[in-house]
Amino acid sequence: MAHQELPKKYRAAVYDKPGSISIKIEEKDMPVPGQGEVLLKLTHSGVCHSDLGIMTNGWASSQDPTPAGQIGGHEGVGVVVQLGAGAEDHVKLGDRVGVKWIFSACLSCPPCLRGYEGICANQKVSGYFTPGTFQQYILAPANYVTPIPDGLDGALAAPMLCAGLTTYAALKRSEAKGGDWVVLLGAGGGLGNLAIQLANKAFAHRVIGVDAESKRDLVLSSGAEHFIPLEGTKSIIEAVKGLTGGEGAQAVLVLTAANAAYADAVDMLRFAGTLVCVGLPEGKQIPIASAVPMKLIDKAAKIVGVSVGNRQETIECLDFAARGLVKPHVRVEKLDKLADTFHDMHDRKVQGRVVLDLQS
Repeated sequence: MAHQELPKKYRAAVYDKPGSISIKIEEKDMPVPGQGEVLLKLTHSGVCHSDLGIMTNGWASSQDPTPAGQIGGHEGVGVVVQLGAGAEDHVKLGDRVGVKWIFSACLSCPPCLRGYEGICANQKVSGYFTPGTFQQYILAPANYVTPIPDGLDGALAAPMLCAGLTTYAALKRSEAKGGDWVVLLGAGGGLGNLAIQLANKAFAHRVIGVDAESKRDLVLSSGAEHFIPLEGTKSIIEAVKGLTGGEGAQAVLVLTAANAAYADAVDMLRFAGTLVCVGLPEGKQIPIASAVPMKLIDKAAKIVGVSVGNRQETIECLDFAARGLVKPHVRVEKLDKLADTFHDMHDRKVQGRVVLDLQS
């Protein structure tokens, strides 16, 4: 095992009162990597709406409440500073790598074998019963960290590990072709601004963004062809049809956690279109109101669900950012500002993505 002189303590943000927005900054003892593990010195971590859901126990479908003392976070970028035995087969000291929503996957269950590592039957999730990336150092499995391209700033790489990857996979699963209309519900959020850029650069889609009026500039500057504000629009469905020649969109991606967004989504689809479910509503689970059998049959519509992408898709997604084709809209904050960030997120004041700088 290779070693490097490291501090004995480091800082971590823990959920001290799960069920509420409450953060405590604690000092942790420096861990030692075991068999197949690496120790990373994290430089950045994105803050995702899913972290808020985990901290507040917001998902009614979640069987296990988040334990007190949990370290959240799942968009981590860092440098390998120690190697456990066998880790050198996968990475070397000094490599920049990322930790994703899926902390580790078995790679042998039926979903993994079909490229659906995001729903691995034996997965561990970063920040949920597994220490996440809201800390300065982290142990991670050497065979599942993601290489970060040279020259890509850590603050820009972090959101690509979840927000970028998830929307990239969602656009792929939509099966929309170049020139097709795609509607993004929640277009001004952390996922939305990346979905717009990826839809343009990776797939040549025509994008209609839907979100609050306050996010108009971000949505249009990210590359959406049209913007529909939630406020003052009598019918989002009719607005979408009006922009698409009366037919509707080939794909609708729900990138927000609002049940109301799902409710009308099927009605925005053209014939043989696809609704892609991404956002995870909190509280009571409500069926999609517009997804009645007769309507799905008449439209020949499809509904698919996406829970992040796989390792290859992560590499592809990061490459778009490394080449400057996609640039996440980020606001950089310190670790001490994490609770404030969650409050802003809860109040829907966040545009794009907040990224924590963990280097001080």
